[in-house]
Amino acid sequence: MRHKVLIVNVFFDEHRRRSGSPLRIPRGSGQIFLAGAFNPETVDVQVYSEQTDGYLLDLELLSWPDMLVLTGLTSGIDRMLHLAAYAKTLNPRVVTVAGGPAVRALPRFSAARFDHACLGDVEELRDVAIAEWGEDVAVPPGDLFPRMDLADGRGRVGYVESSRYCNFNCAFCSLSGEGRSYRRYGLDHLLRQIEATGKRQIVFLDNNFYGNDRGYFSDRIDLLRDLKRRGTINGWSALVTGDFFARQANLEMAAKAGCMTLFTGVESFDEAQLSAYNKKQNNAVPQVEMIRNCLEHGIMFQFGIMLDPSTRHIGDLDREIDFILSMPDIPLPAYFTLPIPILGTPYFRQCLDAGLLLQNIRLRNMNGLSLLVRPRDGVDEAVRFARRLVDLSGRKARVFAHGLRFAAHHARRLSPLQHAVALASSVLTTFPGAATAPGKLWRKRPELTFYAPTEPDDPVYAPVMPVDPAFVRHFEQTRLTDWESAITSELAPDLLAESDTSRPAVAG
Repeated sequence: MRHKVLIVNVFFDEHRRRSGSPLRIPRGSGQIFLAGAFNPETVDVQVYSEQTDGYLLDLELLSWPDMLVLTGLTSGIDRMLHLAAYAKTLNPRVVTVAGGPAVRALPRFSAARFDHACLGDVEELRDVAIAEWGEDVAVPPGDLFPRMDLADGRGRVGYVESSRYCNFNCAFCSLSGEGRSYRRYGLDHLLRQIEATGKRQIVFLDNNFYGNDRGYFSDRIDLLRDLKRRGTINGWSALVTGDFFARQANLEMAAKAGCMTLFTGVESFDEAQLSAYNKKQNNAVPQVEMIRNCLEHGIMFQFGIMLDPSTRHIGDLDREIDFILSMPDIPLPAYFTLPIPILGTPYFRQCLDAGLLLQNIRLRNMNGLSLLVRPRDGVDEAVRFARRLVDLSGRKARVFAHGLRFAAHHARRLSPLQHAVALASSVLTTFPGAATAPGKLWRKRPELTFYAPTEPDDPVYAPVMPVDPAFVRHFEQTRLTDWESAITSELAPDLLAESDTSRPAVAG
């Protein structure tokens, strides 16, 4: 008897699109890596990504598996509950397995709602499969390898991973909350991944491609340079931390090895804000100098900006946006975001201790668009800012002009593909729906308020079929705070230390 496994990377689209964003780069690939835990000779595996293909509502597919494996971002845990409810109703014998940052941050909450709540890495899925069905359903421990044959073949990009986790502890990052150490894969494993993608443009999914092992960094650069010379790849992109740019030689090595784009979480051009986020590595080189150096080496630079109205005045945040628009030789950010107090992170604890969390925060709305923390300048002004930020309302002409000046400034330095990446950033910041799902631009969806306590209900919370009464509550929105800004009783056991349970921050 062959067992059947369905692995779903769940996703709540921040703009409430229902049909996915197939053009989004990078795209989550956790389902591909998880699939590698199962022995293909004894187990049939299917994968599904809600990020690229929209909400999974195919009841025939949900009734198919003997095991449903769910992963995704913290904000997506309600989608895990929805899919578990459908699958359990359609097939009461199905085994539900959940993992990822949300489950690790909410282990008690998750254990009560899924058959297996995994708190470890991909390898833990082997143990779950063996416990349920025996040794022959899992690959040997040393043979776990992502199922590239199940990856979405659309597009020109292949996704690989050469390391896990990060050697820094940024306050707002889920990795800091989990306290996991930087780990690396062997070069043979990496080469096998690259060749298995069948793609000539490679994107590294590493949390920090640079890491803290300089010898391993050099070895990967040598491998990539050789692959480019042989024509196996045309180019590659990766995420690096700010300390990478402190050594000019790093940029020279990366450029010669075919690096097309580097992403760095700039977060802010304000040094005090970076220190507050424990983002000290971003002060290794002045931010603008860092970006210019990267571009001068023929490498496109991408970054994100976090604008925090709880620690800075709205006028200061507006001036930071204007500062970026005034610099035609640096690209626009790939995104602007409001702060997200991700569960379990140092930043979440800071917001909790300072009483900054707003009332009626639902995990589904922790997406960077909605105001989640108490602003310095009043809610009304902060919400107006958030509403403008989502598409840079009032600045679209300046964004367009900036794009033209940037293209002219770097006309000979960057390739057509790199200029397309820069153009995509401009489009993302002004027409976010068009950039990632152009065919869905005009489809009606709930209108956002950009204020977490009043965000509208999402239609996906209405079951598309009658579900077993035991799982009806799976379609209630999981709330972080109640109407008095207290942590709700269902999440308090996970989010409040035992010494904190006597505080008035626990509510029903």
